[in-house]
Amino acid sequence: MKVNLINKQVCESFLKIAAGIGTALSTFLLFVDIPKDWKIRSFIVFSVVLVSIYLVIWWRANNLKQVTIKIDGTTVTVKSGDIFKELGLKAIAFNEYFDTVVDNNLISERSLNGMFLKSKLNGTIEKLDAEIEKFPFEEGEVLQREVPRAVGKSVKFKLGTIFVKDDFLLTAMSKFDDSNRANLTMPEYLEFLINFWDQVNKIYAQRSVVTPIFGSGITRILGHRNITDEDLLKIMLWTFRISEMRFKYPATLTIVVHEDKIDQVNLLDLKALRNGV
Repeated sequence: MKVNLINKQVCESFLKIAAGIGTALSTFLLFVDIPKDWKIRSFIVFSVVLVSIYLVIWWRANNLKQVTIKIDGTTVTVKSGDIFKELGLKAIAFNEYFDTVVDNNLISERSLNGMFLKSKLNGTIEKLDAEIEKFPFEEGEVLQREVPRAVGKSVKFKLGTIFVKDDFLLTAMSKFDDSNRANLTMPEYLEFLINFWDQVNKIYAQRSVVTPIFGSGITRILGHRNITDEDLLKIMLWTFRISEMRFKYPATLTIVVHEDKIDQVNLLDLKALRNGV
């Protein structure tokens, strides 16, 4: 279970309910006397009810699928679901070259950008490549041209660079090693997030934005083999808060957790954070 049986938030929720029941019961007993032969039975029934309430609260905490918090005025929703079914600008992480070859070597067909390229792209990959090549990126976003690579494109982009394609935000997130494995160091991951929020701030135009948990899946955070999706999610929320990115109403930020991984994320813990991220 992702939420322990003895959990601070669960206990606090239970105590609030128990206090309300206790107050109501005390008021009721001012006017009604319980027969002596029913007092022990009543105590047992009352105890069973309280234990049942606690277990229900604990069960619900472990089965939360969505939570909404406020970060400096911005509504942020973390939920289970399919990012492609969400409304708004949907962020899809690419590597630093915006490679588009879905061959299960350079790009896995099971990754988000693989699924985007194979079934969600409006138009052909060749047209997308041409649009990226001709796009006037800002100064500093193109780091190097004619990079010698055996496979893939040769233009390297700054981490966090965004190319808008319809209602998708294609963003350069990961670096590739010589074996075409996506990886980042923690400083590079933080650099990506700060740059990403900065770019979103420039282009979102009061539209809601939807992201996955960046770094979840095949991207390796070097030196942090045991980092969890929940850790990555908290880092995302922290960098969002320290950035200048703020969504103006009615725009919101939604972070979608894959349905297979939602049970690994303690949403109750995030709910308790509120403005304390």
